[in-house]
Amino acid sequence: MRDGRPEVGFVGRSNVGKSSVMNRLVGRKGLAKTSSTPGRTRSVNYFLINRRFWFVDLPGYGYAKAAKDDRREWAALVESYLKDAASRLRLVLLVDAKVGATPLDVQAFEYLSGLGVALIVAATKVDRVPRGQRAGVLRVVRGALGLGDDFPLIPVSAHSGEGMKELWGAVVPHLEASTRE
Repeated sequence: MRDGRPEVGFVGRSNVGKSSVMNRLVGRKGLAKTSSTPGRTRSVNYFLINRRFWFVDLPGYGYAKAAKDDRREWAALVESYLKDAASRLRLVLLVDAKVGATPLDVQAFEYLSGLGVALIVAATKVDRVPRGQRAGVLRVVRGALGLGDDFPLIPVSAHSGEGMKELWGAVVPHLEASTRE
């Protein structure tokens, strides 16, 4: 949206939990439509939050029950959005903690980093990883993406609410800075 409000975009593989995380962050179950079927989000969806900023739900990459032409069209749509919105955007890349960072996640991280978009990485579905294994899982995700020790990797669960406060804490400085400009 080109109305001057800051944007927080959510990107990740199909079915990583983008819509669920957005819904949990704002405390509204029906804000973004969720589905157990990968590839349901097929366009760039904008949600105005408190009339102050936008949450942007982007189509997932990777597996989707759609024709290759449709997937290419989605990729072009997302790329166009990212290039246009880079200056006003904070992007949250979601990686499934239970699955780990896939080669597609690594490609997405490298691509997004190359665009110069302000990026946060969150490991979703952390509630599905036994507590004793979480540190190891996060270490593997960090290594696969090549994240330095100073790059935040926030474990979150839309189901339990775990990590939502920390994710908000990473997003808020962008929103505050954008409203002062």
